[in-house]
Amino acid sequence: MDLSLEKLSNKELLQLVLESKSRAEKQDLEIEKQNSEIQKSESKIKKKTAEVQNMELEVERLNHQLDMLRRMLFGSKSERFEIDTNQMKIEFEEYATDEQKQDENQVKDIVDLEVKKKSKKHKGRNRIPDNLPVVEYTIEPKEDISGMKKIGEVRTQFIEHLPGKFINVVLIRPKYAKTVKSQDLSLHPKSSNVVIAELPSRPIEKCLAGNYLLVSILISKYVDHLPLYRQRHIFKRYDIDIASSTIDSWVVQLAKLLEPLYDRLVSEIKAQTYLQADESTIKVLDDIKKGKTHLGYYWGYYAPLCKLTAFDYQKGRGKDAPRGFLLGYQGVLQTDGYAVYKNYYNNDKVTHLACWAHARRKFEKSASNDKNRSDHAMLEIQKLYAIEREIKEFSPEERKKVRLEKSLPILNDFGKWLHKERQQTLPSTPIGEAINYTTKLWDSLLNYLHDGNLKIDNNPIENNIRPIALGRKNYLFAGSHIGAQRSAMFYSFFASCKNNNVNPQKWLTYILENIADYKANKLHELLPNNIDPAKIENFKQFWEV
Repeated sequence: MDLSLEKLSNKELLQLVLESKSRAEKQDLEIEKQNSEIQKSESKIKKKTAEVQNMELEVERLNHQLDMLRRMLFGSKSERFEIDTNQMKIEFEEYATDEQKQDENQVKDIVDLEVKKKSKKHKGRNRIPDNLPVVEYTIEPKEDISGMKKIGEVRTQFIEHLPGKFINVVLIRPKYAKTVKSQDLSLHPKSSNVVIAELPSRPIEKCLAGNYLLVSILISKYVDHLPLYRQRHIFKRYDIDIASSTIDSWVVQLAKLLEPLYDRLVSEIKAQTYLQADESTIKVLDDIKKGKTHLGYYWGYYAPLCKLTAFDYQKGRGKDAPRGFLLGYQGVLQTDGYAVYKNYYNNDKVTHLACWAHARRKFEKSASNDKNRSDHAMLEIQKLYAIEREIKEFSPEERKKVRLEKSLPILNDFGKWLHKERQQTLPSTPIGEAINYTTKLWDSLLNYLHDGNLKIDNNPIENNIRPIALGRKNYLFAGSHIGAQRSAMFYSFFASCKNNNVNPQKWLTYILENIADYKANKLHELLPNNIDPAKIENFKQFWEV
């Protein structure tokens, strides 16, 4: 004890205690104030740290987008993945599909065009050049012309396109007169005295173009991606000047002729129990939007069991766009993760089958974000595809058995890995998006195990869409909504020919020659999957010798 305190009076001691207590209170207040400032500083540090993390994530996201844009513009589009050089290589084809999904309400006006209407006088019927080689074919009447005298002939000319050359086909129909007495004519004044062969039926009456040329125009545009205006320039090099409006009218009339066959194609596809669906964009001139284009969509449907494809043009990409095809459909529907399709498979009549190629693509694009996880996921998917290559030629029953024996264990391990990594990955990162995409569709991704007829992905419909993507790079846009649907019809025919290994040029030539007189209830016989190959391989035009 301090001896000096003993000398203090009670009053002085009390004063000393009060002063000591006051100092302690001040110190406590100072400490509390400092703690408050420390807490504020820590809060600011946490906030700044969170901002830095968000900025780092944003920089990472933007760098990922930049990498994707550079890849789209300058890099290879191949999605090949090799982590073990001794492992079997799996070929993944490039896809001409739209990676950026847009809502129907975000349809944009993309191209500004100056539309100028010019009034021109009609130049009359197109002329056949004099320098074209001439092939003459005489068609005699079916009637007996014995004892008749030839009094003239009717000549019908049109341009044909053979490989590497144009020719002028002249159909000659001799006219014969009966040698009868004048009194006989008076008895039958209304009877015909002249006999002439009937002109063979043609897809377009009085058309300047023969069937080979008409077929060549359609094949060049919808298979070889050559716009009509470029074909017109090719014709001019042969001194064949055909007005663009004339060529357009030929395409329109051929579409009307083939429309019943397209309707039958659509009916055949709707009746299938397994469909693949996807969509792609097309720019279309719109009367409502003067001088601008509308972003429409080709909805593609492929039936793997009959190998038929149908495209349906729609103005938008909303939930009602596939209604004409999918409303009331029953069976298996294979699509990507686009939410619109859920309106048509979220019931007990339709089984949804997801696409492993789309899931794999998500991981492939996240490699720059998290290479370790991305490589692991793609390696597991690669194992599934290796099994599919082994069983490609198996029967459906054998294919299902092998999938359950070999693919199912791989999928079980992969599913456990996805569940674990999902809890440790930020969902906003590319790898997080890939994991979430796959886990949300997990049950649908497993459905291919239940039936050996089902495909592991919907690559076939994407491959069918590819010609549309190539074509629109050349002709840029469709002239109207009706024109876009017309193109969808032709793309449907030629995609179906490709799926069934049918020569589209020979097929269409045979169709144009026969469809006008074909029975409506037998039109299905003309579809690429049903037609007799010998008929189209051995077919020649009537005027060919």
